[in-house]
Amino acid sequence: MRRPPGVHVGTKVALAVAAAALAVASVVGVLVHRLTAADQLATARNELDQQLMSAAYDYAAARKSPARIDPPNLPAPVAKAVRDGVRVTYLRDGSRPVLWAATRVSDREVLALSRSYVPEARSLATLDRTLAAVGSAATVVVSLAGLFLGVRMGRRATAAARTAERIANGDLDARVRPDGRDEIARLSAAVDTMADALGARLEAERRVTADIAHELRTPVAGMATAVGLLPPGPATDLIGRSVKNLRGLVEDVLEVARMDAQVAVLETEQRQVSAMARRAVAGLAETGPAAGLAEVEVRVVRDTVVTTDPRRVERVLANLASNALRHGAPPVEVEVDGPVVRIRDHGSGFPPDLFAVLHTSGPQRFRTTAPGTGTGLGLTIAVGQARLLGAGLAFRNRPEGGAEAVLTLPDRT
Repeated sequence: MRRPPGVHVGTKVALAVAAAALAVASVVGVLVHRLTAADQLATARNELDQQLMSAAYDYAAARKSPARIDPPNLPAPVAKAVRDGVRVTYLRDGSRPVLWAATRVSDREVLALSRSYVPEARSLATLDRTLAAVGSAATVVVSLAGLFLGVRMGRRATAAARTAERIANGDLDARVRPDGRDEIARLSAAVDTMADALGARLEAERRVTADIAHELRTPVAGMATAVGLLPPGPATDLIGRSVKNLRGLVEDVLEVARMDAQVAVLETEQRQVSAMARRAVAGLAETGPAAGLAEVEVRVVRDTVVTTDPRRVERVLANLASNALRHGAPPVEVEVDGPVVRIRDHGSGFPPDLFAVLHTSGPQRFRTTAPGTGTGLGLTIAVGQARLLGAGLAFRNRPEGGAEAVLTLPDRT
């Protein structure tokens, strides 16, 4: 089970923090710029106005002053405001800004004073560059801090998600082991608690299943012995087949219990793959109608000798062939190609829901595609035995129709 691709949570957090830091730095920069510009202009206007008043006194006293009478470059807004009887200060913007101050000293004369506003403009530009540098540095630092925190949070969340996926895939020993007291730690603790509860429940179910199977072995063995004492006849044959099926079911349940408890032991020896395939097909007569054997064909493309546990390999092949006979359509082909054995049928293939399960969590015990057709232990045992053998077992639907199971044995000769 794989997660869909997407932006890492650490990247998301870092981007969010960077955007927030950039927005704060921009707002603070604009506010500082405007407040400084307004303060500079108010101070300059106040100073130039005071100089203008001093120049007006000097003009009235016929003393020399830096102010001029009716200067030709007096801005029109200043001239208009002064003629209306207002003493004004005025900033003329441009590449070289100039600050003006003017007042009327007679009915026809205007006294004006001006000075360059370039120093203030340069000081404001320097402030803007400083604010931009400081804001950029702060944004980078905060973004790195956000990336660090985001990556740390993302790793913890990813670890919890991967552990949950491992648990869903059957690894009930996987644990997150959270560190901290935040929400991610609580989520991790919840995953561990879920795994503990699930493991305890499955262990209880396995124990009950194994106990039931063990308890059934004795009465089933007694029934098999009793069948041998019955007189021959159709009723005896019917009872014998039923007892044999019941005995096979008990053995299947015990086999699953042994695999769950991980107490199964391999007994390896060298065997030809084709010989194991033929023995598995011949063994179907012991668990099902002998007529089904005519519908199973063993074909050898290439034979080889492998070192394995032949009993378990034959059990896997027999279960797969029996499953193909029961749920597929004849003929069933068992093809040997070196260490690879393919079991094909000519039915409608695996149903979509079962096919999805086979490719995610694997076959589920006691799950069958149709009511009354079996207990659903065949594929479970096959997958478990293949895992013990170190073999690969894959399932697919063939393009031309029918289901196929591919057993790949370890090529150790």
